[in-house]
Order: sequence, then C-alpha cells, then structure tokens
Amino acid sequence: MRDYDDAVAFLGEWGPFQRMIFFLLSLSTIPNGFTGVAIVFVGDTPDHKCVIPVGVNISGEWRNVSIPWENVDGERKYSQCRRYKLDEIKRLSDRQLIPGVDVNITDLEQEKCVDGWEYRRDTYKSTIVTEWDMVCDDSWKGPLTSSAYFGGVLFGSFLSGQLSDRFGRKKAFFSTMAIQTLFNFIEVFSPSWELFCVFHFFNGMGQISNYVSAYVLGSEILSKSIRIIYSTLGVCICYAIGYMMLPLAAFFIRDWRILLLILSIPGLFYIPLWWFIPESPRWLLSQGRVQEAEAILRKAARMNKVTPPDIIFEPVQRKHCLKVFREQNVTYSGSHNSHSKNRQFPFLFRMILSIGYFALSLNTSSLHGNIYLNCFSSGAVEVPAYIATWLLLQNCSRRLSLFFMLVQGGTVLLFIQLIPQDLTALCVAMEMLGKFGFTSAFAIVYAFTAELFPTVVRNMAVGVCSMASRIGSISAPYFVFLGKFDKFLPYILMGSLTIIAGVLALLLPESFGVPLPETIDQMQHIKG
Repeated sequence: MRDYDDAVAFLGEWGPFQRMIFFLLSLSTIPNGFTGVAIVFVGDTPDHKCVIPVGVNISGEWRNVSIPWENVDGERKYSQCRRYKLDEIKRLSDRQLIPGVDVNITDLEQEKCVDGWEYRRDTYKSTIVTEWDMVCDDSWKGPLTSSAYFGGVLFGSFLSGQLSDRFGRKKAFFSTMAIQTLFNFIEVFSPSWELFCVFHFFNGMGQISNYVSAYVLGSEILSKSIRIIYSTLGVCICYAIGYMMLPLAAFFIRDWRILLLILSIPGLFYIPLWWFIPESPRWLLSQGRVQEAEAILRKAARMNKVTPPDIIFEPVQRKHCLKVFREQNVTYSGSHNSHSKNRQFPFLFRMILSIGYFALSLNTSSLHGNIYLNCFSSGAVEVPAYIATWLLLQNCSRRLSLFFMLVQGGTVLLFIQLIPQDLTALCVAMEMLGKFGFTSAFAIVYAFTAELFPTVVRNMAVGVCSMASRIGSISAPYFVFLGKFDKFLPYILMGSLTIIAGVLALLLPESFGVPLPETIDQMQHIKG
C-alpha cells in the first residue's frame, strides 16, 4: 500500500499551492517573534533612585548627597533602593552644617524609598516597572511577569495540541491567533500589575499555540523536501524577522502601552488567510474523512494545473485510514520499549533549550551597550542559525546535528566567565555565539519531534514538547535574576545543563531519510 507522500506525489514539489501554503503560514509567525520577547522593553527596569520630595526644605548641598553610593559590579553608582534618613538630613540642614565637612555622611542612618522612585527617562518614557514601581522590595514582580506569560504558553501548548488533534489544525491555528491578538490588545488597558499578568498569561497561551499549529499544519501539507525548508527557512526565519522588528518599533515608541497597541495590529491582517489556508489532508485522513481530504487535494491540483488521478486513495487505504483513526485511542505511554523511552528525551531537550534561549533573550537589557542594538543582534543572529540548521537537516544526521549545536552553545556559555570584564564587546559576541547554538538546536528539535511522532499524535506530541519547554521558560527569568547576585552563575548553570543534554541527544532514534510516520506502529520501527 502506498503511503501518503506517494499518493499525493501528483501535485509536484513546489507548485503554486505549495508556495501559497509555505509563505502564508511562514508570515503568520512574524507576530510570534515580537510578542514573545516584547517584555524585554515593556518590562525593562531603567536606572532609578529614591525621590527626595521637592517640598522638603533642605539646602542644595544636602539634597545632592541625600542618596548613598554603592559599588555594583565594580562600578560606583547611586543606591537604587536606599536614601539617607530624610528627617536627619533636614535637621542637619537646618543647623546649616556642611556635608563632608561638618558631618561624615556615610555615618548617617539610611531608610527605604518611602516617597517612591525617580526613574531615568532617556531610554523609556514608561515601562510596567515605572508604572507600578516594580523595584527594590517589589523587584520579584519582574521575573514573575515573564513567568506568568510562559505559564500561559505552558497551558496553551498542552491545550492546543489536544484541540488540534481533536478538532483540526486549521481551527486551532486561527483560534489561537485570535487569542494572541486579542489579549495583546487588552494588555494595553491594564489598570494594575495583577491584571496585566492575567492578560499576559492568556497572551502567552495564544502565542506558542499559534506557532505550533502553524508549524504542524505546514509540515503535514508540504512534501518532505519542502518540509525541511519550511521548518527552518520558513517559520523560523519569519519568527526571527518579527524578533528584529521589535527593537525597531521600540526605538521609536518609548511608551509601553502604545508599543503594545502597535504590536497588536498585525494580527488583524491574518484574518483573510482563513479563505486561503486549508485543513491538513493528513489530519482529515487520520479522522477517516477521506472525501474532504481528496477535495482539498483536487483543489490544490487545479491550482498547480495538474490532473489528479480518478481515485487518489485506494479502498485499501480508506480502510487503513479507519485503522489509523482507531489508533488515536492508543496512548503513547502504553509503549515501553527502548525506542519509546528514548523518545521522551525531546521533552528534556526542549526544557533545557528553553531555559538557555529565553534567558539569553531576556538578558538583552543587562548587556553592555545599546539595548536596541543588542536586541536586534539577538534576533539577527537567529537568521544564520536557521540557515545552518537547514543545511544540517538536509545533509546530516539529526542526532549528530543536535549534539553538535547543544555542545557548541553550552561550551561558549561556560567560557564567558573566563573573559576579562573590560572586554565587553567580546562578551557580547560570545553570548551571541551561544544564542546561535541554542537557536539552531531549538529548530532541530522542532523538526526532529515532528519526524519522530506519527500523524495521529503529532500535534499533541509537538504541543507536549512545547509544554515541557515552557517549564524551562518559566524558570528562565529567574536564571536572569540570579545574575544580580553572581554575574556568571546563569552562564555556568545554562552551559552545564546544555552539554549534558547534548550527550543525551546521541541516544535518540535517527529519523534522517525516514518517511514521516502515519501510525504508532510505523513510529516504533524508526531505529535508534
């Protein structure tokens, strides 16, 4: 019996139908790129210090020394969370004592910023941090905001996989795109940090769910040779384009509410795609809906100006489809051979990669230099990473490719701590090289996962993989937060975990050159 790829070979590899699907689904991931890392600018913390109220009657000399100095990473800066006790300063000022001459100011008692904070406005007009004073004792709210977003991604990854496998790829794709666009817009009107986190949660739920649905839908419609290009040079590079668009928009829009409003608009342009993007014929076949699948393929044949056979799927294939449909009730956890156990590793890899990828992305604002240029570079480095991934997927073993990129990314991060702190440009370059490895490995795991699991559970498997990775991404903001206590601790942890994952990659089954499995039985025959 012919498999699905043989049955639809009459369409050709790269006709008008395939090109339409390729470009429309790829372009749909652009909003995912800027939505996923918008918190870099929306939630950045500018330099700040305690407010000294204008109405306090103290001399100019005492006002100028009212904030103590601190050493931060070898630099002398104003304290961001303490000031000298204002009542004491006023008493000394009233006695007309001179600071540093009559009084040793370092001996004065200090207090918290009870009157609020004064923020530098040269980089941002406002962020959620300046809006709701998420600094000092409330600095924990920053990483928790990002974790709320990735918590939504975690929930959405699981939910979208279930809905997509049950109700169809197309419905899941457009519904999650609507959720992402809607809640990105609603965030603009957040009256409090708590509600912003709730809206941010649902935004995250739609963001990655939409990306996974687009990825699986394209992978199932396109032929094998185009599938690899789609998964790397298609959706991934468009994601990177969206990533690079973010700092360009943020550079001209310094208010966080207006920035989010502008970023929510592109989602509206994808509404007309409903009439152009079909349901996955593979999914329809797995549901026993053979006539609908054939109708889509015949319409595609008209677009490609080719003549389809009178019978696309032979009766024996129709019976096979019903068997495939019944196999959906067989859970993957029911298989306990060594190959099945090894297939659990992609979940682990995605978790570790997500920690590294998002920690490096969210850490952009902490790097030396211009934050907009650093963020743009962080997005731009993904383009050559995806090109390298495409070349590797076309010509090399999946296991070895994943091993190489994981070890390369982890090793670079471990060596960052050995670079002298004054060589900031080299540190940034090394971090970007690490980002290159993480990005490439991320794309490889996406393609690898789609090739390892059969049609009946593919979207769910990719969704569960994404769900596992979000457990990592939820913790990623706290890896960045650890840098406040030890600058190199995040790099040591991320580098070590990534190298361990690289070694484990060698235990995976090899899918290079193997047809995309349709059933769980076919999946079991992919050799390790």
